[in-house]
Amino acid sequence: MSDAGPSSARDEHASTSTLKRPPSPSFEGLDDEISRKRLKEDPSEDTEPTPRPSLSKYDALVEDLAQELQCGCCAELVYRPVVVSPCQHFFCGSCCVLWIKNGGTNCPACRGVSSYVTPSRPLQTIVDTLLRSDPSRTRAEQERIQADEIYKAGSSMRIPTPREASPEPNLNQNADYARPCPHCAPDNPYGWRCPQPVVDFAVDAEQAWHLDDGAPPGHAYCGNCETLLALRAPVTTKCDFCQVSFCGIGVQGRCVAVPLTAQHPHNMSDIGDLIQSSEVYECFDSNTVEVDLMLDYLTSRQITPRHIYREVVQHIATQPNGFRQLIESDLFADMHSVGAGIDENPNAPRNRICRHCATEVLLWGLKEWWIRERHRGYLDEAIANRPDCAEGGSCSRQKDLGKSLANRQLSCLMWTPRILNRDLSTCKGV
Repeated sequence: MSDAGPSSARDEHASTSTLKRPPSPSFEGLDDEISRKRLKEDPSEDTEPTPRPSLSKYDALVEDLAQELQCGCCAELVYRPVVVSPCQHFFCGSCCVLWIKNGGTNCPACRGVSSYVTPSRPLQTIVDTLLRSDPSRTRAEQERIQADEIYKAGSSMRIPTPREASPEPNLNQNADYARPCPHCAPDNPYGWRCPQPVVDFAVDAEQAWHLDDGAPPGHAYCGNCETLLALRAPVTTKCDFCQVSFCGIGVQGRCVAVPLTAQHPHNMSDIGDLIQSSEVYECFDSNTVEVDLMLDYLTSRQITPRHIYREVVQHIATQPNGFRQLIESDLFADMHSVGAGIDENPNAPRNRICRHCATEVLLWGLKEWWIRERHRGYLDEAIANRPDCAEGGSCSRQKDLGKSLANRQLSCLMWTPRILNRDLSTCKGV
């Protein structure tokens, strides 16, 4: 009995050890290292003191807890945790938002069917407790700021339903010939029949339309999903800026050109998108100081890129030439990979716009919008009263981060009459 007892205990331990999380590699040999340190501190002791078991167990617990609280997307300690229903996997709120924005229609971890994402107060409490015990695991401040721009703490979100599966490929379809558009079939579900239906190669190879001849008569290619569309179909729309048509069927909300102020700029849904866009800095001639001031202002007043876009559109519409200057500068040329139509009347009013062209309008007018915004009286006095630089965007010191960030006095955006009598000798030595 005395021999069987320890053996049984060892067997039981061996059988259950595989169910436990293995110790972190960073803690292997921890006891030896602590012992060596104590030996150096107290050489008079003959024996090597044994470290307190509670210390290693505590550190191992913190490490295991941090491992369990890793986000399933970024593999870092979860920040602003949210839980996906019904599978209950959790992620950073910002990671889940980016997953959905990039087309995710299920749980990022198990790919299970999911519909709702909610913030998790219990997980947040555990994370806060862990960070109080080990503040070194706190994420960098800039990383937290960017994550908060993407996801508003405490908010819930829905995961969009998966798109319908693509139809089975037609093995008899020849890639050199055009396939019928959604309105070509007489029994199509859209309630309108194409007056010039495209002949399917699998039905009549001799009458099929060869792609080398361009788009079939009465048809074009959608600027978003690039499928064939009927130009006269009720759901077809055309962008008045790039002259590209959209089918209105492929992807709801994207395969469409809508009235100017109703459109959403492509890839510009929140301030986080502005922060990550290099084109925003190009609008300001890479003047990072001025861009940072603008982004701080947008954050404090919760101004979205779509709000700026609308104000830019309204301002351009009040100008004598309207959008003609933008069109004549070929700002909207080659916006899509499909062929564009012909702008038959350059002087015609512009009523509809696609998402890509909306982004171009936003970027084109962003700098002038900021100049106008500075004079509306909402900025801090120290920023609003900065003198303007006579050199404008060509000032050689506008990118001097070391000194410009220290006092933020000089604005290298424009030259205005209000500073004609001011001493600008400090312009290049801010």
